[in-house]
Amino acid sequence: MGRVEEDSARHRPSRPTTNLISTSTLGPANRGRLLQALYDMGPSSRADLARYTGVSRGTVGGIVQPLLDKRILVEGEVVPPNQAGGKPATKLWFSKDAKPICAVLLMHDHVRTCLVSLDGAVYAQSTEKFPKDLNDPHEAFQIISRSVQKTATSVDMPILGIGVAVAGMINTEAGSIMSMSLAPFFNNFPIETELAKEFEVPVCVDKDDRALLVGDRWFGKGRGRGNFAVVYTGEVLGAALYIDGHLHRGPSGAGGEIGHTIVQLNGSRCKCGRSGCWETIATLRWLRDEALARGLPQPASLDTRRLIILADQGVEGAAELLQEYAFNLSVGLANLQQLMAPNYIILHGDVAQGGERMLQLIEARFRELILSRPGDDVSLVLGDSEDVAALRGAAGLVLSELLNFPL
Repeated sequence: MGRVEEDSARHRPSRPTTNLISTSTLGPANRGRLLQALYDMGPSSRADLARYTGVSRGTVGGIVQPLLDKRILVEGEVVPPNQAGGKPATKLWFSKDAKPICAVLLMHDHVRTCLVSLDGAVYAQSTEKFPKDLNDPHEAFQIISRSVQKTATSVDMPILGIGVAVAGMINTEAGSIMSMSLAPFFNNFPIETELAKEFEVPVCVDKDDRALLVGDRWFGKGRGRGNFAVVYTGEVLGAALYIDGHLHRGPSGAGGEIGHTIVQLNGSRCKCGRSGCWETIATLRWLRDEALARGLPQPASLDTRRLIILADQGVEGAAELLQEYAFNLSVGLANLQQLMAPNYIILHGDVAQGGERMLQLIEARFRELILSRPGDDVSLVLGDSEDVAALRGAAGLVLSELLNFPL
């Protein structure tokens, strides 16, 4: 059984509350909803898709056939007829020969690009570092463009579009970078416009946290879920919410700044200029400052994974710091759950690198802080590698646009 089928078996989505527009309308909206259903279910027969979307097999066939003709979908595994008889069916899935999407992950010190197939495979990866003295956005864009060009021309077919995940504040309506704290030369840079002009393909840009969520929605542990959240921990804290079947962006993409929610009224000064933000007690900066103050070895490079090793080795102060860090992280997660009740929170970044051990420590304190409601099944889970998930999510932004399926 393949990975997609295993994921589908573990979590079979419920039937959607919105059916296709009508049995007589075979337009872009219906096509997008049917393909979304296919992503949610995994490889499926036409009959499965008809039952899931609430329309006839004829309607499904009318949507599917042009996609087969264009090699977007292919027929694969044969499903034998049931005991009542009938014809064997074939499962539909996305073709490996379909045009890929170029995904871009833009960080303050480097850009990473790759191609993503319609079934989520990541390949043709390229990384370009920015010079340490770089301060010109146009020079930086030339580096980004070179990386995109190298990746896009690594296969003998055109790309469908370019998706960009940016580690900074984004104006999603304009497709521009509002600010990037560690690379201020990018402030107000119209990256969507510039890439579209350079490559003449559709371009979609969003914040890296929301790209993580889109990656989980299309290809990861969020598949088939109507409500969940993604939280990234590391040098900064970020979050994204998928509520009632839609990605919550806020006006012009201003939502998700969970790291700057207040958790200590008289807390330390944050880099944003305020005091007591969650980031001041639950990022690697806090962890490393505390490790230095407590005399732990090599504090400047400490992360969750190495802290667990130090605690297991019995290094003095390591176990206590690990417990305190887990509690600090659980505070913000509990606030998120109490306010928005996503009930399924996927953790990426440094915490995910700590594995199940760190997850158990956080979850123990998290459950002490949230209210228990009958029938609620609240879960914290570890996500995939954040770079891969963000790149898949950047591709997913384009996928949603092309399939006419708004997130």
